[in-house]
Amino acid sequence: MNKAMKIVIVTALVAVVGIVFALKQKDKASVSDPVAVASSNSNATTDTKPQNLENPNSAETTANLPRLVDLGAGKCIPCKMMAPILEELKSQYQGKLNVVFIDVWEKPDEAKKYKINIIPTQIFYDASGKELYRHEGFFSKEDILNKWKELRVNLAGATSTLPAFERFVPAQTDVRPKGHVCYMCDGDINPKTLVTVKTEKGDVRLCSPHCYFIMYSSLTEDKTDFEKKVTVMDFASGNLVPLTEAVFLTGTDTKGRATLQAYANSETAEKARQISGGSLIGLDALKQNELSHRCGFCDRACYPQDASEVIVDSGIRTWGCCSHCALGVAARTGKDIEIHERDRLTGDPVVVKTLNGSIASLEPATAVAWFGQRQKPDGSWASAGCFHQGFFTSADTLKKRVEQNPYETGKLISIHQALADKMKMSPAQIQNACKIGECSPK
Repeated sequence: MNKAMKIVIVTALVAVVGIVFALKQKDKASVSDPVAVASSNSNATTDTKPQNLENPNSAETTANLPRLVDLGAGKCIPCKMMAPILEELKSQYQGKLNVVFIDVWEKPDEAKKYKINIIPTQIFYDASGKELYRHEGFFSKEDILNKWKELRVNLAGATSTLPAFERFVPAQTDVRPKGHVCYMCDGDINPKTLVTVKTEKGDVRLCSPHCYFIMYSSLTEDKTDFEKKVTVMDFASGNLVPLTEAVFLTGTDTKGRATLQAYANSETAEKARQISGGSLIGLDALKQNELSHRCGFCDRACYPQDASEVIVDSGIRTWGCCSHCALGVAARTGKDIEIHERDRLTGDPVVVKTLNGSIASLEPATAVAWFGQRQKPDGSWASAGCFHQGFFTSADTLKKRVEQNPYETGKLISIHQALADKMKMSPAQIQNACKIGECSPK
């Protein structure tokens, strides 16, 4: 065999070995392996892993403690969102729960060992090592703790991060005459902006045309000629005027919300406009303006300046007429959402992101919700309505806000719980959410 032939044979052998090695590497990352799919589809470029968690091998032999095993990877986006949750659980439940994180990209054999399909996957074990439950995908801290409760695993003794605060007896008895309290918002009625709706059961009194349109947007009855039941107060004379005949002077307050004054005719409205400025419009234009912004959950009319901005994962933007209704957009659409709300006392921003029907992140992490409740005639408690709900940056600001409103009753709850309450609603309940049914006085 000549030298040239030997070189050809050696070169061919090297090429064959290279091809075999490449095929084996490709097989390891085959798209039939869901863990590999997660790796290849990830857009993340940096690792985020829970730090200082127990070694999985030693954790498996630890006796007398329940164990939570999270199988994920450093670059998988839902896995990265799980990382701070695992750290909190490890710290908060030290000595009561073993928390284990396994990176299946670094240890691919572990995915086969635990027989997982996707990442992240969380597996719950009792103290004897028996598997109790497994969950696929992102799992919020609150949902994890609730699952342990459902599994009857006692993790008592850890310090709760959510302070208890409630008030079911008003700090001050509301002695205002009912005729002076707005049917919708429970605010004081300024006689000059009074709106009255005539019904068979009596008059419904509202503090402003805006509250009238909130009520109008919530009715389920036939609205044909509904405006004929309504009168507004002439801002100049103090006389009642049919809604359909009124002329409205509109302006804006310091927050950018509309200010509305009703007048009996265009002449008196024009005189007022010359003094205070603004624009004159009729009922049809006013109605269009007032109903142009609607809650993405309950469909009530709202002002953006008072509402929560909601960004749905498809990029669509809508509103929540209150913070709790904003969370309801996740239940109504079945999509992940991002909420931009303001602390109801300080005005500081609160940002909430959801993932798969759970809270994925809170900014700030100390943010909490006020669940305003009202006692019904039968003694039970129910939601006090959208005007009595809110997010707060901390429990302290929530308490201060409640102290400033002596008629408020309800309790502090976590934003996780507020979302969970919405996600439990049936399609029929969502469809009827915040609907009045018929116009009737209190």
